[in-house]
Amino acid sequence: MSHSHNPTVILVAEDDEDDHIMIKDAWEESRLPSAIFFVKDGEELIDYLRHQGRFSDESASPMPGLILLDLNMPRKDGRQALKEIKNDPQLRCIPVVAFTTSQAEEDILQTYDLGVNSFISKPVSFDALVEILKNLGKYWFEIVELPYGKNRN
Repeated sequence: MSHSHNPTVILVAEDDEDDHIMIKDAWEESRLPSAIFFVKDGEELIDYLRHQGRFSDESASPMPGLILLDLNMPRKDGRQALKEIKNDPQLRCIPVVAFTTSQAEEDILQTYDLGVNSFISKPVSFDALVEILKNLGKYWFEIVELPYGKNRN
């Protein structure tokens, strides 16, 4: 089963509406050439990635080149979702960045153990967020070769 992946899609799993707005604004400010999609918990994240339920239209929910994952979400938290993604041969190669308010040592260790690619603590200020997203975009979309890059399918 081949998915067409687009490296310029970032999928953000985040339950906080204010954070959605802030991340969206910071993303626009960072002027990265990519689309950003949001899901609000781990259940939606898995549904989106598997094109289930309201995400069944693949053109409306394109496969992401990168997932930004909040750890603390309702219904299914980031750790559970991460475990499912990394245990799924179809999904495990999508890079996942934990993007969370947590700075707890055990969260950091546990998420790396579960296969997260990077762990970033959410900044408090908007400017710091713009800076982080800029660097993130530059790193993942300009420097790194992604498994489903622009020229690979």
